[in-house]
Amino acid sequence: MARAGKRQEVLAGALTVFARDGYARASIDVIAAEACVSSRTLYNHFGDKAGLFRAVIQESATRVAAAQLEIIEQHLGHVTDLEANLVAFGIHWRTPMPDYAEHSALVRQVNAEAGHIPQEAVDAWQEAGPLAVRRALAERLAAFAADGLLRIDDPMRAALHFSLLVSGANPSYRGGPVTPDDITEAVTTGVHTFLHGYAH
Repeated sequence: MARAGKRQEVLAGALTVFARDGYARASIDVIAAEACVSSRTLYNHFGDKAGLFRAVIQESATRVAAAQLEIIEQHLGHVTDLEANLVAFGIHWRTPMPDYAEHSALVRQVNAEAGHIPQEAVDAWQEAGPLAVRRALAERLAAFAADGLLRIDDPMRAALHFSLLVSGANPSYRGGPVTPDDITEAVTTGVHTFLHGYAH
């Protein structure tokens, strides 16, 4: 499994199984069959199921974060109307991305199995995904503060507040269907509340 392409195929197969079955129920044999490699190959390259899971969630989170960083740049790279730009960003950010549906399913599995997931894997996921995105958002909010548009003492905390305020209709964490109107309403209300606390 020396080729980078083969490694990606293995990680993709493992992502499918972990997203469907969760961490505890997924077996190396099933993952090997999905990835069209031997169980021995998986053990040789990833050590054990925990090592494989960490590699899977870290790689998947990195790809999702890259897409979300593009959304930040698209909507917040050049701001003409802060509230309107934040709303547009929030809607885009919270709208499901079909290309990453398996990652969303994997995150739901992690949340459901929180006590059974190796902490190293959770830390790797957070660092590669949510924290990377939060840092980028914090940088943009800090820039707005430097321009006199916001009052912010702690950009990372402000970024967390923003995320929480606009996530009321986040379809990744809700069981029922969420409509575009649900997302728009939640984001618009969240941005208004955020600016009430942070705007000059």
